[in-house]
Amino acid sequence: MAKRKSAVEGVEVSPEFWRGKRVFLTGHTGFKGGWLSLWLQSMGAVVHGYALNPPTKINLFEAADVCKGMASSTIADIREAEKLSQAMQVAKPEIVFHLAAQPLVRYSYAQPAETYAVNVMGTVHLLEAVRGTPGVKAVVNVTTDKCYENKEWVWGYRENEAMGGFDPYSSSKGCAELVTSAYRQSFLEPAGIALASARAGNVIGGGDWAADRLIPDFLRALDANETLNIRSPQSTRPWQHVLEPLSGYLMLAEQLYVDGLGFAEAWNFGPDDEDARPVRWIVERLAEMRSDVKWKCDETPQPHEAHYLKLDSSKAKNRLSWEPRWHLQTALQKTLEWHKAWQMQDDMRSITLDQIAQYQRGRGAE
Repeated sequence: MAKRKSAVEGVEVSPEFWRGKRVFLTGHTGFKGGWLSLWLQSMGAVVHGYALNPPTKINLFEAADVCKGMASSTIADIREAEKLSQAMQVAKPEIVFHLAAQPLVRYSYAQPAETYAVNVMGTVHLLEAVRGTPGVKAVVNVTTDKCYENKEWVWGYRENEAMGGFDPYSSSKGCAELVTSAYRQSFLEPAGIALASARAGNVIGGGDWAADRLIPDFLRALDANETLNIRSPQSTRPWQHVLEPLSGYLMLAEQLYVDGLGFAEAWNFGPDDEDARPVRWIVERLAEMRSDVKWKCDETPQPHEAHYLKLDSSKAKNRLSWEPRWHLQTALQKTLEWHKAWQMQDDMRSITLDQIAQYQRGRGAE
């Protein structure tokens, strides 16, 4: 197989490959799912979505009119196995992306049973639907960097590290990884279906209004002229623009489709080491860009969250020729640009597609 061009040499994601491909995408009404749906649409893919209604009153799905270019959008729960299976069979996908999830650590403390039902049994239902749908060739199950047993190491976790999770969210995603491995070996590999899992860092970008996330909290405080309270200011996370891992998911799916089982395993898509930064650093950089923001550290006791988290993406860089393109300063800048355009009531579908096009062309970086 010919080696792909690296990120600095050319476009990694192939519009020619995706043109006309039938894709089933769970979680398309969410933040990452909305960006991925628009990217696929821009390349001519036939996208069928399955998800709950958007998780927040203001959301990317409606703001950027994500549904406009989709072949179908089914509003339903991945815990409803029969509905999920029926929707997939109607869509007849060649490639499946599974992004639907309960994605919040702090919410998982309040609703642990729901978190496990969605993230673990939802994955089981998705993979059962794949088994019952002829024509599926490739599946990418998106989990999280928090699936690893966190040892507060200063180096990045590799794909062969142990699964774990202190909080219900992280634990549920570790469980989803184990489910993925079992289904791969027991059912999908023998059927010739290539199944991989993808683990990314803390994604940021325009259109995220989720609760208890740093950037949305910052923007809400800014818009309301309120003081931002930040928790765990010294906690370090692998921050990255949402387009970074999405490019990895797309490249991985293509290789699963073209080369089959040789890529059917777990993959990390994290930022470069210098972009694993403490929460305080992020807020200080944002405050430099928007001097009108007010913030302070929240000293009240918080539920346990990992203090130090970093991914080793060497495998993706070496075997997929995937590379981060927009470093953290650019990611923050693009996020603020998107939000300002939204405040100005611009055409957010066009703005979002334009940022995707900039990313593919390698423009907008430092």
